[in-house]
Amino acid sequence: PTAAVKIHDWGVKSLHMDPNSAYHLAFAVACVSLILSIAIYYAFRPGFKHLEGSAKKKVEKAGAATAEELSPAETKERIIALCLVFAVVIFFWMAFHQNGLTLTYFADEFVQPTAEGAQSMVFDVINLFMVIVIVYAGFAFFGAKTGKAKGISALVILAALAVIAYKYSAVEGSVAVSAPIFQQFNPFYVVALTPVSMAIFGALARKGKEPSAPRKIAYGMLIAGCGFLVMLLASMGLNSPDAQKAAAEGAKTFASPNWLIGTYLVLTFGELLLSPMGISFVSKVAPPKYKGAMMGGWFVATALGNLLVSVGGFLWGDLPLTVVWSVFIVLCVLSAIFMFAVMGKLEKVAK
Repeated sequence: PTAAVKIHDWGVKSLHMDPNSAYHLAFAVACVSLILSIAIYYAFRPGFKHLEGSAKKKVEKAGAATAEELSPAETKERIIALCLVFAVVIFFWMAFHQNGLTLTYFADEFVQPTAEGAQSMVFDVINLFMVIVIVYAGFAFFGAKTGKAKGISALVILAALAVIAYKYSAVEGSVAVSAPIFQQFNPFYVVALTPVSMAIFGALARKGKEPSAPRKIAYGMLIAGCGFLVMLLASMGLNSPDAQKAAAEGAKTFASPNWLIGTYLVLTFGELLLSPMGISFVSKVAPPKYKGAMMGGWFVATALGNLLVSVGGFLWGDLPLTVVWSVFIVLCVLSAIFMFAVMGKLEKVAK
């Protein structure tokens, strides 16, 4: 998002492009990034051929072991269980992908347009990258078995902290906060929190207390509801969207960007619980003959959720913001309740 915003602004200021036309340059950033990703993949793929081969053999062995013939009753039971999960997943993605609609509307219309001091630091992608470096170096430090490895990890952490300290000392005045820049927080949290979630569930697994995949999905729905609860609290006392547009400059109401940043943090926790667990659950439970179709069902559910994102746009207008967020809270909580209600059926087929 940072690169897209900067190239958009460059197009407007340096090339004197219309702001709407300059968005084409921003989309070009995504195109170039995908091309670079493919180039990196194929450039370094030869170095991992041995891993591909061993992984393929493991998959073949696992497939041969699990391709047992299921009875019609067992097949039906598994397909029904998967369809129940698909129904819940629709509402998760409908709520989660409000980050591209109502949450972005909120960022554009209701978030304070500037940030100062330490708060402005989070809008610099270099600072976010340094935090990621610290997280991974920290895990490397505690997982290291030699003094040399611990020393290298400690030096990396100190170097990242030094960069952050330097960036803080160089902060001057206020920084403009644009709506698209908030899109960087979800991928940042995904990368930074993945090792944390792996460590937590790894510790629970060693104690025999790790939740099942269906239970993680249900928890993910509850956490998504909590994310919109944060937005509900942030919106108390704010104008409705229509009233905000009609208000004079002094009558507009704004919220701190920290509310939206916190919402993305909570929603990302929910995503880390639901998304990988859901795909794993489908792969594990799907009858061998219908594995491809069931995986397709997962992506159909995701697509339907993305289609229903537009519901947020219909709500955005004269309704109070608290009502808008309450709709998503109710949908997430009801979906979680439904998951817990059928948990016995889901955990039975997952064994």
